[in-house]
Amino acid sequence: MKKLFLASALVLAAMGARAADLVDTAVSAGNFNTLVAAVKQADLVATLKGTGPFTVFAPTDEAFAKIPKEQLDALLKDKAKLTQVLTYHVVPAKVMASDVKAGKVATVQGGSLTVATQGGVTVDQAKVVKTDITASNGVIHVIDRVLMPQ
Repeated sequence: MKKLFLASALVLAAMGARAADLVDTAVSAGNFNTLVAAVKQADLVATLKGTGPFTVFAPTDEAFAKIPKEQLDALLKDKAKLTQVLTYHVVPAKVMASDVKAGKVATVQGGSLTVATQGGVTVDQAKVVKTDITASNGVIHVIDRVLMPQ
């Protein structure tokens, strides 16, 4: 009986130790509050909690603060434009830092990001400041500004 209980406890612990999805990972990080609010506003939570895999180039709250308040407020009110901006930050594959190569990378939005690797990694000239925050359905790389599709 003890062995059965111990085995059950180990299985439950292993299930609980599973990585959180991209949204929950961003929420628990604590520095993506504006991004998470924007994802909710654009009704993209279910997508980013989906099976993926996705790579998210995630701007921090500090990165969003670089956008003038009136422009950010207008963006948050325009669901179609907000969706375009947010999905431009998402690549439909799991790309770890060790796999990054310079060049064009297709986004969920339909456009392409330009990745450069000289002098550190940049994505459309935004610096990648932290890499490989893993989630159950992908990975987050932190960037220092909000990307705008062309």
